[in-house]
Amino acid sequence: MDVHKELDTRGLNCPLPILKAKKALAEMESGQLLKVIATDPGSTRDFQAFARQTGNELMEQSTLADEFIHVLKRR
Repeated sequence: MDVHKELDTRGLNCPLPILKAKKALAEMESGQLLKVIATDPGSTRDFQAFARQTGNELMEQSTLADEFIHVLKRR
């Protein structure tokens, strides 16, 4: 997967990872991928809801140790 931008939101709780992702996506072009690394366990469902509400596609979600990885495709 060719990620265009990576966002580190470790240590931040809801809604900050979503707000930072929204800002980053606004600066990207359609079709580009944003990878968000979070430590908030609630971020998994937050990013699912965010993708549904904004029309950005949630390409992948995974958990690695205590980190949650989300990959979004800019609409």
